[in-house]
Amino acid sequence: MEIMMTKLADLATSLVVRLQLAREEGQTLVEYSLIIAVVSVLLVGALTGLRGSIEGVFTEIEGAF
Repeated sequence: MEIMMTKLADLATSLVVRLQLAREEGQTLVEYSLIIAVVSVLLVGALTGLRGSIEGVFTEIEGAF
């Protein structure tokens, strides 16, 4: 009986460790997704704000040829 309880405890510990690892991997994926989303929004905002300057540079290049 004692051996069976030990094996059951080992199995339970193994399952808890596996679930914890899976949960951490999921959290990491969500964190990276949020970082990518924030960087994307910032890039769109920056490019929108610099739109006039960027158009001016391309207009000067076009006029040089």
